[in-house]
Formats: sequence, structure tokens, C-alpha cells
Amino acid sequence: MATIVYAMLTSLDGYIAGPGGDIGLPVPEEELHRHFNGEMRRTSIALCGRRMYETMRFWDSPEREIGAEDVERDFARAWRQTPKVVFSTTLGEVGPNARLMKSDVEKVARSLKAEADGEISVSGAQLAGQLARAGLIDEYRLYMHPVVLGGGKPYFQSGLSLALKPLGAERLAQGVTLLRYAPLEID
Repeated sequence: MATIVYAMLTSLDGYIAGPGGDIGLPVPEEELHRHFNGEMRRTSIALCGRRMYETMRFWDSPEREIGAEDVERDFARAWRQTPKVVFSTTLGEVGPNARLMKSDVEKVARSLKAEADGEISVSGAQLAGQLARAGLIDEYRLYMHPVVLGGGKPYFQSGLSLALKPLGAERLAQGVTLLRYAPLEID
């Protein structure tokens, strides 16, 4: 059985994007990028919401093989090799190694979790919120940048209530701290 992991870069005040929708967080430099490359290689399936998928389609581009740094080419290869399930009611099609799902987020995630091995990543706050409400996320990874955005799109959706237990913390490059949590089992 696979584990479902929601991992995103976030500001100290808990935002994954700034007030205008721009990312607003520093771009990962080589050492931090290598960490994310390893995470991508360990991902057996990537679950993406529409907005996050459209952002990540950048890595499908052939230009990522020409003129890009080695660390970027490595991530692009890992991204392209990872099967993706994209949840969207507005997209008409998705790119290579991806399949489009228009509904049944919870059903699809439960099925993938039961059938797959390794880690299933979740990208996108709205999708993560749906899966969290269904009790399907096994681990939350907050990559906290030492910046404050003052508003924007939060890591945790409004109205979501969770009890979490710490799994650990790790200092990474660029002043980023990885905080890991699991849902607390409530009797």
C-alpha cells in the first residue's frame, strides 16, 4: 500500500503563493533543487490539481533538455517519468504520462493508494484539502522558506481542521526547514 504525501514550499506565514497568485517564494538553488529531484524520483504517482499541473508542465518542455542546468534536466527527466493523475473539470487534455480525471477524487485516490507502492505525491492546496477531509493524506511536508508573504494561497485550506503529530524536522539549503507531520489517530 502506498502513502499519500502532501509536500509544498511555503512561507513562514503558511502561504504557497502570494496575494496576486504569484509564487513569491525564492527559486530553489542547486542544493535545494537536488533535494526536490530526489523527492520526484521517489514518487510513484503524482496527483495534481489543474493549477499546479499547468505550472509543472514547464518541465515537459523540450527546452528543459537544452541550455538548462544539469540539476534542472535531472528534475525534468524525473517529472516526465513519473505517472501523473490530473484532477480537473476544465482541462480537455493533459500531456505525456498523465491521465485526466474529471471527478471521483476520493475514489481514485483510495484506489491508487491500495494498488500502488511507495509514495504518491499531492500537489495543489485545493486537491490536498479534499484528500485531507477524506482522511487520505498520510504525511504533510512543509518546506518553510524564511520569507513572509503576508497573504495569498495557504498551504492548508480554510476550514480544514486537523490534529497532527510531528515526525521530524530537517534543515535544508537556502534557510529552508522541512517540517514533517502525520495525522493524529483519534480514538
